[in-house]
Amino acid sequence: MQAELNRLEELILDRPRIPFTRRTIVDEEQLLDQLDLVRINLPRAFEEALTLLRQRDELLLQAEDYAREIVEAAQQQAVQLVDEMGIIRQAEVEAAQLRQQVQQDCEELQRRTLNDIEQMRLQAVQDIEQMRQLALGECEDIQEGADEYADAVLSRIELQLGEMMRVIRNGRSQLRSGGQVSAADANALP
Repeated sequence: MQAELNRLEELILDRPRIPFTRRTIVDEEQLLDQLDLVRINLPRAFEEALTLLRQRDELLLQAEDYAREIVEAAQQQAVQLVDEMGIIRQAEVEAAQLRQQVQQDCEELQRRTLNDIEQMRLQAVQDIEQMRQLALGECEDIQEGADEYADAVLSRIELQLGEMMRVIRNGRSQLRSGGQVSAADANALP
């Protein structure tokens, strides 16, 4: 595609000029032949761009599914360990926020992609490679961000569950030792 555009440029620049004007004498048949070659190569460049966009959209969907699976796994663990402690509600809110953020990121990437396609029509092959690199980098960033966020949510849940297990162990220990609870232990209970 770029080679055909370069030949078209040479065809115009290498022709004789009309003196005292900016006009060039060009062989009409050669010019039309060269334009046909450019026209033939354009659909292939656009097809490559659309293929890259489809691949990027697949990566975005995979990242979103991956984040959703992590959040669902965290919710299931919380339900199994504690059924009435409020942690489930907190995990659901955080999962909804994560899903909303991933959705916004995907919509933003789609908007940028449409703008990139418009620019690709003007700049052809040069922008195709650039857009592919950008899309892959953004997908990796989204996936890494989702992993980090899910890890932080799981870490908070783990800490809260650990604290609850400590309180439960203390209570059971007190029950085994005769049910006497010291003032310090009573203050530690929620």
